[in-house]
Amino acid sequence: MKKILIVEDNKTLAKLIAMKMQITQKYEVEIAYTLKEAKLFLKMYKYFLVLTDLNLPDAPNGEIVDYLIEKGHKTIVLSGNIDKDFIQNIQKKNIIDYVQKGEISDIDYVITSIQRLEKNQKHKVLVVDASMNKRAKLKAMLENLFFKVITVAHGEEALNLVEVMPDISLVLTDYKMPVVNGLELTKELRKKHNKNSLKIIATSSDKDASTNTMFLKNGANDFLNNGFSREEFSSRIHNSIEALEIINKLTNQNTRDALTGLYNRRYFLEHKDSLAQEIQESTQTAALAIVEIDNIEKISQETKNKLIITLGDILKSNVSYKDMIIKFDDNEFYAIILNTDLYDATAIFNKVLMDVHHCVVNIDENNIAKFTTSIGLAIFGDTLDETINQADMMLYNAKQNGGNQLLFD
Repeated sequence: MKKILIVEDNKTLAKLIAMKMQITQKYEVEIAYTLKEAKLFLKMYKYFLVLTDLNLPDAPNGEIVDYLIEKGHKTIVLSGNIDKDFIQNIQKKNIIDYVQKGEISDIDYVITSIQRLEKNQKHKVLVVDASMNKRAKLKAMLENLFFKVITVAHGEEALNLVEVMPDISLVLTDYKMPVVNGLELTKELRKKHNKNSLKIIATSSDKDASTNTMFLKNGANDFLNNGFSREEFSSRIHNSIEALEIINKLTNQNTRDALTGLYNRRYFLEHKDSLAQEIQESTQTAALAIVEIDNIEKISQETKNKLIITLGDILKSNVSYKDMIIKFDDNEFYAIILNTDLYDATAIFNKVLMDVHHCVVNIDENNIAKFTTSIGLAIFGDTLDETINQADMMLYNAKQNGGNQLLFD
């Protein structure tokens, strides 16, 4: 459970915030009422973040904020007086956000912000900028929002990275760079990644208003003029990430299996023709395996679900990110392995058999389960349908022979 420290001398407000956090998100919340108490807590425990009042009895001029930043603690600042001077001063500091305190809605905003920060931990952001100082600054700002951050100096490096790291959620690119500039990078990325699968935000100090339009017309999701405030930066980054999450959620509901998170039958059937064409046009061979859990009809639904999840995880752990695992039916997985031959494919699925053999699944506090699988394997032939039929026949023979084995054609 994540630990959060609240530093607030108003005891009633501090306890109210703590109570709402514990009820809403089940955080472990601790409260300090002074800077001295906060320092003691921070020496003893590691906190996900610190939510602090700006002015404390023993730190009336915001010293707590400078102390937290110096010690590397991620910080959200509470203040009862947010005016223009306050905003100008607080935005110079490396904090996550500032919040006016006083109403219940302010507490709700804090909790929503923390939920956002937790989700950010799942996202990778690629920063592309020729300036080492600017890369470092952007990296620090993004890491302060809990993103995983990778930095490179120009567009060519970025293109190579996106190719080998398909889990990058957002590319933040400068315009003027050597080798491949930001606009060229945006155009190249959009050839393979649409706006719903990869977000791109461009930055530039170019005063020409057409630069903004040029980026947006060529596939950028948003544009930031250099000189942006920390608040504008985090707002635009979060808007892009939240839009990506909404699209992913809607897409996954249609194309992902709810139990395992793998691609489902619908996705496979919708994409099988393009997949078959890609394999046929490739100079490399590919393999298809059909995998089933043996005798699954004899066990309870709860146990069945846990075994299916476990098998899905084992399959994913044995293949490349470029390969595809599909939960095709209730107890039937398709595994499509690209750029392989029969020798390497049999090695992969013999490893799957061994991983399953050594796997023990915890059903509840008192029960564990072990299981076996049968696998039918075929190298791609003239058509995908023909390959599926061959693999299915091998699976049938494996099960007829008692299961717990791999057969291939």
